Amino acid sequence: MDGQNDDFINRMVLKFLAQSSGPLPPGIGLGLHPLDVFRRSMLATKCHKIRNLQETEEDNAIIRSAVELYEAGIQFKPSKTLSLHDIRFQGGTLSMPTVSVDDSTEYMFLNMMAFERLHAGAGNDVTGYVFFMDNIIDSAKDVALLSSKGIIQNAIGSDQAVAKLFNTISRDVVLEPNSALDAVQRQVNGYFRQPWNIWRANLIHTYFRSPWAFLSLAAAVFLLGMTVMQTVYTVLQFYGNDSNSLPPSAPSPIDSSFCCCGTLSILRVTWTLQERR
Repeated sequence: MDGQNDDFINRMVLKFLAQSSGPLPPGIGLGLHPLDVFRRSMLATKCHKIRNLQETEEDNAIIRSAVELYEAGIQFKPSKTLSLHDIRFQGGTLSMPTVSVDDSTEYMFLNMMAFERLHAGAGNDVTGYVFFMDNIIDSAKDVALLSSKGIIQNAIGSDQAVAKLFNTISRDVVLEPNSALDAVQRQVNGYFRQPWNIWRANLIHTYFRSPWAFLSLAAAVFLLGMTVMQTVYTVLQFYGNDSNSLPPSAPSPIDSSFCCCGTLSILRVTWTLQERR
């Protein structure tokens, strides 16, 4: 009976504090403080298990910004829940919960971080999340990228203001070692260090983002291949004739010039398209 009363009180407190917060799991006990109830609602989902990785010095390096990760081929998508625990990296995709940033966001996170610091045993899950967001957000470009992926809902207007918010509230914050987010960070850093992932991402971003760039590349490759084939055919025809035979007729200068000039023209168009992007 006491457990049901505790759950009822928690729900009433949560309803008063925030209408859009996540549900509280039953049986968690009475919150230590109204702020604790709200904090638990943001951490409702249990931490998922992450496979152990061999730890290296490079793995412990600070995670790169969102733009750098995206340029290395890492994709971003919203998590299925709004829980701050629901951050995972799998198959080159970093899933993160959607967060709405408004005028109250700074005070909300600062209060919850202060609660975690002053209450032993409360953990530092919110502090770790803020630290993680500070690492991947260095500038307004990172905020714009995360907003385009549906991870950040910017209600204060300026992307630069959002970047400044996370960079400010995370000052002097240290992430707890061996936490769930620390494991995610090692996975992301391991993927980022693979040269093949960066090369593949550069190829996709350069030649496959625009259909016109892809068509120009395909045409250039086709004409270049035709030129090589014509050259090989001419050489084989020359050495394949008997010594008593008449010398083979040389290929038409017009045809050769057409292939070479066509290839150079397509390559020039490709370069122009890349310069205009």
